[in-house]
Amino acid sequence: MNYAVIMAGGIGSRFWPMSRRDNPKQFLNVFGDTTLIQNTVARLQGFIPPERCLVVTNERYVEKTREQLPAVPPENILAEPIGRNTAPCIAYGALHVLKNDPDATMVVLPADHVIRNVAQFHRVLKAAIEKAQEPNSLVTIGITPTHPETGYGYIQYDGEAGPEDELKPHKVRTFAEKPDQATAERFVDSGDFLWNSGMFIWRADTILDQMKQHLPDAYQAFARAQDAIGTPDEPELIRAAYQESPHISIDYGVMERAQSVYVVPASFGWSDVGDWRAVYEMSEKDEHGNVLRGNTIVHDSSRSLVHADDRLIVLVGIHDTIVVHTDDATLICKRENSQQVKNVVEYLHAHQLSEYA
Repeated sequence: MNYAVIMAGGIGSRFWPMSRRDNPKQFLNVFGDTTLIQNTVARLQGFIPPERCLVVTNERYVEKTREQLPAVPPENILAEPIGRNTAPCIAYGALHVLKNDPDATMVVLPADHVIRNVAQFHRVLKAAIEKAQEPNSLVTIGITPTHPETGYGYIQYDGEAGPEDELKPHKVRTFAEKPDQATAERFVDSGDFLWNSGMFIWRADTILDQMKQHLPDAYQAFARAQDAIGTPDEPELIRAAYQESPHISIDYGVMERAQSVYVVPASFGWSDVGDWRAVYEMSEKDEHGNVLRGNTIVHDSSRSLVHADDRLIVLVGIHDTIVVHTDDATLICKRENSQQVKNVVEYLHAHQLSEYA
């Protein structure tokens, strides 16, 4: 059987002021009537049914997640007691998958991505799952870059980018951090770098074995909870596992250290929707390049995103700007600076203004 483990523990601070501690990014409907997490589960239909979808989220979001995903069994919403990055999250999901099916393959997906071509996404997953059946194979999906993006990590692989590489797994040579502009241009020009999508495919037993080898502290913490999965003792032992586990991503902890790591190059209209600029870029625009939502009027303004609630927002002579209004806060920033919105959230916490965060 194939299972999906959906990681939904983040806050999405770059989406302030809409994304808040009590209503994080995955619960926002920035592209229509359905939320990002609802879209993540919906695009799996026809490939992995809701009863084999597991969602790992912070314990404060469990009930909200169940409300948003009524087709997913309530027991499949797994509560993280604290945030510890992606490696502990994946270990927890793998324990549940392993209990359900010792031979299962798990598809690990963030809850807040956008994918336009779902049929091609399914074809890529099928190719990745086939590769993941091989002993010790760890597979990730790399996105064929369309431009030198500095907001994504990169994956270098054996081979050259081209249409023939679609659906073909390649051995990973190296992972690269988010680059500066010059480095990103060099990566794209080289033809053997892909954007790191943060999506992974492997057998549940394989990833646990790899964690045992490369992340022994995290592995041992969760191994002590393995027999309690599905019992009344699970919450207590999982809480202990999270407290004992290091705060580390699966990329750093396993993928950059393991030997049998593969990537499937893909092009299916992907975005990690990391900030308001990404929402602007992926949204339908009017004849002046504006994206307008809610009660808005614009005059002599272009290439801007305006997201208003009930209050009327008017732009006059404004260009290349993000304006997001909620009941208690308004964000105004240049579109190119939207990544810096996370600094505002850090400021609010640091200056005891958490009621706005």
